[in-house]
Amino acid sequence: MSHRPESQGSEQEWATLLDGGALYASQMGNVSDARAMASKSREQRVVIFGVDGEETIDSTAMLANIYWLEGRWDEAEKLHAQVMKTCKMKLGDNHPDTLRSVDNLVLIYSYQGRWEEVEKLQAEMVEMSKTKLGDDHPDTLRSMDDMASTYTNQGRWEEAEKLQAKVIETSKTKLGDDHRDTMGSMNNLGLIYWNQKRWEAAEQIQEECTFNGIQGLSL
Repeated sequence: MSHRPESQGSEQEWATLLDGGALYASQMGNVSDARAMASKSREQRVVIFGVDGEETIDSTAMLANIYWLEGRWDEAEKLHAQVMKTCKMKLGDNHPDTLRSVDNLVLIYSYQGRWEEVEKLQAEMVEMSKTKLGDDHPDTLRSMDDMASTYTNQGRWEEAEKLQAKVIETSKTKLGDDHRDTMGSMNNLGLIYWNQKRWEAAEQIQEECTFNGIQGLSL
């Protein structure tokens, strides 16, 4: 890892190899080596592509994820926030990479019980998605579904149920009763009922979900 390639082309290849090595090491549980390789890859890509280059963003996200694995929340949060800001500026609010960066920040906040910040991010994503894509776009519905899950995680059953029911109603109309997103939202609503010991309502929606799934397979 200490070898420094002589040409820029070699440096790019070396950074790519380091990134791949970091991913493999993290998957194998060797987090310290993963961090060292991800950090080195990011350093080289900043020099080659700039701090907001696409390849640099990838390495930054990789390093942030490794910090998260180590429980180094502050460092992970700082890098993921940087990735999100850059992605929004260069790719737009609804680009998959932007949404992934938001999800990563939400995950960090959720693990620390920072629900206000989770809700703020999710509410922003819902509103931006509604404005740019429409109220019934699948991405909008997924963002709303995520927000309902945040309410569920806090035991805010009434808010969770209301939002989840709205997602299901729109999803049925837009995507169909047997679409996987619709059935996923129905399962989430069933979980809300189950946690409140509303057994009959939970059983009813589970039966509907099962029936819709069978109907979809028979088409």
